[in-house]
Amino acid sequence: MPRPRSTQISLEDTPYYHCCSRVVRHAHLCGNDKNTGKNYDHRRAWIEARMLKLTEAFAIDIAAYAVMSNHLHLVLYIDLDTANTWSDRKVVEQWHTCFKGTELTQKFAKGEVIDGHQVAKLKHLIATYRSRLCDISWFMRCLNEPIARQANHEDNCTGHFWEGRFKSQALLDEAAVLACMAYVELNPIRAKMAKTPASSNYTSLQLRIKAALKGAQPIRLLPFIGNEQTHQPKGISFSLKDYLELVDETGRILRDDKRGVISANAAKILIRLNIPCDNWIKLTANFGKLFHGPVGTLQELTNYCEHLEKRRRHFSQCCQYLQTS
Repeated sequence: MPRPRSTQISLEDTPYYHCCSRVVRHAHLCGNDKNTGKNYDHRRAWIEARMLKLTEAFAIDIAAYAVMSNHLHLVLYIDLDTANTWSDRKVVEQWHTCFKGTELTQKFAKGEVIDGHQVAKLKHLIATYRSRLCDISWFMRCLNEPIARQANHEDNCTGHFWEGRFKSQALLDEAAVLACMAYVELNPIRAKMAKTPASSNYTSLQLRIKAALKGAQPIRLLPFIGNEQTHQPKGISFSLKDYLELVDETGRILRDDKRGVISANAAKILIRLNIPCDNWIKLTANFGKLFHGPVGTLQELTNYCEHLEKRRRHFSQCCQYLQTS
């Protein structure tokens, strides 16, 4: 039985979560539908544009994504600090970019005087909005529902387009985050939809490569910020150049479907994470099969289960792939 989302999220342990949504009724997000002969590639653009737009409203950043033929992957970073620093007016303005709000919040956003007896109600609404703007369930709702309506309108039908629940899993340490990101971004290569990372359309990896060629990083993705230091801005604490080299060589091994060796230069990240190359290849090739719940070392998994009052560590056996011993 699916667990309530509240029993899967522990910001005390990690702000990173891997989410996956899959379509139903043999519907297509992209590619050619053999049953109808139609091509649905344009729907991938819908998804990409919508998810990147939502990062402007939510206190949630995208670390990685891939839009596939019948499902999509996201690695999300919940930025609770930013949500807590927003002023009340900022919270309302952010919410109104996605929803109309109420007559009361509309008056507040316009700077109109709020009657004294309505202040408590307004404060409650603002607290609710602040919470929702850093909630992955609301993020995924704002992503999936408009896409479903567009697709149903185009298909001239009604009913569910997505599966009832999106899947989510906590990524409890740096190794879990980087392995999951690489797994997500190399999805098109494993599925033989693309031959190289640069040609992997509708992926965060392609956006990063295009920006890197100009000496920049995509403004709507969580940035790589190099080696972690005190008082550093939020971001992924690795070198973007090192990550791109590692993913490129990993992609070549996966694409050729044969045992390969990651060069010493590209393995800098693996050395820091203490992950053997063989384990890394297994992780990026089979992450979705290896892990069906929280991902991290045994110690991180133990802490996560304790904080959420889980009595059993159902997925502890796979922790071996994230550590050397």
